[in-house]
Amino acid sequence: MAINYYSPKKELEIAENIFKTNIDGLYYIKYKKFIDDRGFFSQILEPERIKAAGINPNFQIKQVNLSVSRSKIARGIHTEGWNKLITIVEGHAFCALADVRNDSPTYKNVEYFDFIADPNNEWGESLYITKKIGNSVCAVEGPMHYLYGVDMLYHERDKKDDLAVSIFDPDLNIQWPFPKEELIISQRDIDSITLKELYQEN
Repeated sequence: MAINYYSPKKELEIAENIFKTNIDGLYYIKYKKFIDDRGFFSQILEPERIKAAGINPNFQIKQVNLSVSRSKIARGIHTEGWNKLITIVEGHAFCALADVRNDSPTYKNVEYFDFIADPNNEWGESLYITKKIGNSVCAVEGPMHYLYGVDMLYHERDKKDDLAVSIFDPDLNIQWPFPKEELIISQRDIDSITLKELYQEN
């Protein structure tokens, strides 16, 4: 099955280069790269853009984290009790975002993103992920560097919001870029549960 990757459309634009997705609280953001013969410069992880767009008027980045993955490593589906702004700064990443909030109008919706950190592309890409949205990432080509800023310090977060949903949940039916047996995942993700188990659905 072909993967239907997200593509920003003008009718989804809520502010300059900021777009809605089919998940409530998930936004796709483009940022400009200024390229010359030395490389490029760009401004990323900008809270003021989130505020100005009316997405979260109180968004402040309190901590910046970096995750590095080799090819075929998959991480997720994870939720946390913080809002975050992410971008891929190295490598090629497959990102699958899933609405795992059973009180959300877009519950069980999945959105796919194909992010390639190409230094010759004049545009970079980010996502703003509202807390409790399930996020996962797979390194299509590593090393893949996943940079994200969050609005809460790690030790201050509410641990009850930390959740791992199975990346193979049949209700989400995520179309991974590699066969299941080739993906490299952590023991936490191996032991993760499905949405039916989480919410005790029939």
